[in-house]
Amino acid sequence: MNKDEFTTRVLEMEKSLYCVSKTILSNDEDCKDAIQGTILKAYKNLSDLRQDCYFKTWMTRILLNECYDIVKRNKYQVPYEDYMADLEEKENYSEVYIEIQNLEEKYRVPFVLHYVEGFSLREISRILKTTEAGIKMRLLRARRMLREQLF
Repeated sequence: MNKDEFTTRVLEMEKSLYCVSKTILSNDEDCKDAIQGTILKAYKNLSDLRQDCYFKTWMTRILLNECYDIVKRNKYQVPYEDYMADLEEKENYSEVYIEIQNLEEKYRVPFVLHYVEGFSLREISRILKTTEAGIKMRLLRARRMLREQLF
């Protein structure tokens, strides 16, 4: 994959990268940092990508790792202003979005990857490094939790 193709593919994924990062990170600035870090790491390690057809899966895995790193770094650093801004921001979202964000991370991430981003069970299992059966179970539980919360 050359530089131009990399750039084109990243631009196509921009919205998807943001959406996936938002499932783990609540702050928009952290999401932007995670996406930038992902693009930088992916570009530096482009030679590690074995097949171009797995580019989206590969990028998503890098993004999740970046998000988890940011969560670890910021674990005890939540300024009051950010906390209040997050509360005000949540008022602007739909009830469904808020309930999805309230799911435990192990259910929320596969749910968003499958139902929002359109990844297949096989791709999600590669991204999250688990079995397809495990992903099916997490999706089933996420749907049940959402059904209980919304209806």
